Amino acid sequence: MKNHLPDDYSRLLEDLKAEIRTARLRAISAVNAELLKLYWKVGKVIISQQENQGWGAKVIAKLADDLRKEFQDMKGFSPRNLLYMKQYAALYELDQITQPPVAQLPWAHHVILMDKVKSLDERLFYMAKSIEHGWSRDMLSLQVKGGLFQRHGKAISNFEHRLPSPQSDLAQQFTKDPYLFDFLTLAEDYREKDLENALTEHITKFLLELGAGFAFVGKQYHLEVGEQDFYLDLLFYHLKLRCYVVIELKRGKFQPEFAGKLNFYLSVVDDQLKTDVDQPSIGLLICQDKNKVIAEYALKDIHKPIGISEYQLTEIIPTNLEGNLPTIESLEIELQRPGRINRKR
Repeated sequence: MKNHLPDDYSRLLEDLKAEIRTARLRAISAVNAELLKLYWKVGKVIISQQENQGWGAKVIAKLADDLRKEFQDMKGFSPRNLLYMKQYAALYELDQITQPPVAQLPWAHHVILMDKVKSLDERLFYMAKSIEHGWSRDMLSLQVKGGLFQRHGKAISNFEHRLPSPQSDLAQQFTKDPYLFDFLTLAEDYREKDLENALTEHITKFLLELGAGFAFVGKQYHLEVGEQDFYLDLLFYHLKLRCYVVIELKRGKFQPEFAGKLNFYLSVVDDQLKTDVDQPSIGLLICQDKNKVIAEYALKDIHKPIGISEYQLTEIIPTNLEGNLPTIESLEIELQRPGRINRKR
């Protein structure tokens, strides 16, 4: 017997691991598809019996109880879930539930979409995104609540004319309009720098709102041109687009000169940071308010790829109250004082 492993053992092991993972995923997918088909058939039976025999809530409750007694190792036969099966069967045809993306989505995700989304196109959109990004139920609910379908790819841009296909389509799809910064709390008279600092302090939530593929490089990123200093508000790298993304934040209305300045920044980034393996850098202006016509004219003769979107804040503290509100730190100190919990008025 040999006392050492074959030279190609490590490679073979990795190949086998990959095969096993793939097989497990296929098995899970097949089980999920069969479960969805079963639920669809149960739903069809309920629809048929309600129409022809007048089944009511008591009959469905009885059916749920009998199925649970017979199949004690299976979950999902509650009266409420049977009604979801009925809704599922009413929404889709059999050929739809056996094809992606419907067949690939877990049942719990389908329940969320049946509860919260009426349009078939919108449901299919969220299904595809859930599968593409591996969204959990909570993440799917968050994206539906935030209206991703309505905001996805809606920025005004010149990508179609400044980027080759399919890069232009991919770049457009990573944009949103508006961006929702509802995780921030700012005073009414906040400055652009305050917004920038708040977003980077909540970088995880900010990246979530930007979407998959963004890697944070830095804020107030320094560039030196002609012995002068310039600072980018926020610099990212997009892993899927393989390019730098410069984000400029503007409070108030969009002004045409904003696009010219960002065009200058992109030229410098392409010259100083971009390598031969990177795609052309992209700019994104996120402002408080924009006029669609003005934004389109501003981009018409800009040479660099730029998108323009709005942002929305939902938590604003009136300026006259800002200094009167306790900080989180002061609240923590107060709650930790001895005898604080038992103190009476």
